Amino acid sequence: MKNFFSILGFLLAAAALVALFYLHHLFAHSPYLLGLQIGAVVLMIWARVTFGLRSFHAAASTSKGELVTRGPYRYWRHPIYASIIYFVWVGQIEKPTAISLALAAVVTLGLFSRMLIEERFLTEAYPEYTEYKRFAKRLIPFVF
Repeated sequence: MKNFFSILGFLLAAAALVALFYLHHLFAHSPYLLGLQIGAVVLMIWARVTFGLRSFHAAASTSKGELVTRGPYRYWRHPIYASIIYFVWVGQIEKPTAISLALAAVVTLGLFSRMLIEERFLTEAYPEYTEYKRFAKRLIPFVF
C-alpha cells in the first residue's frame, strides 16, 4: 500500500510539472531567478552523483547498500526532492497565478508524501536513520 501512495505522489508531481511547463510557468526569465533554478539543478546533479544509480524508480522503497550521509545528504535528507521543489517555486516568483501556485503546491505535496513514505522504509531498513534525521533536515538545511 505504501508503494501505491508513493507512486501516486510521483505521478501527481510529474503531472503538475508537465502542466506548469505547458502553461509556461516552470522556468524563470529573470537572470537572478534563472540562476537560482540552475542552482537547484546543480543540487540535483550533486545528489544523484553522490547517491549513484542504485535507486532510480517510481516507488520510494529503499535499495541495497549503505545509508548515504555524505555530499548533499549531509544537510538534506531528500536533496533531489528539495531541488525539484526549489526549482518549481522559483518559477512562480515572477508571474504567479492561482493555477500555477496550485500546481506548485501539488508538486510539493506529491513529493512531500513520497518523503514521508520513503522515511518509513529507511527507518525500517537502516537503524541509524533515526540518528541521521537529527542533523539532516528534509528540505531546508538546519531548519526543516
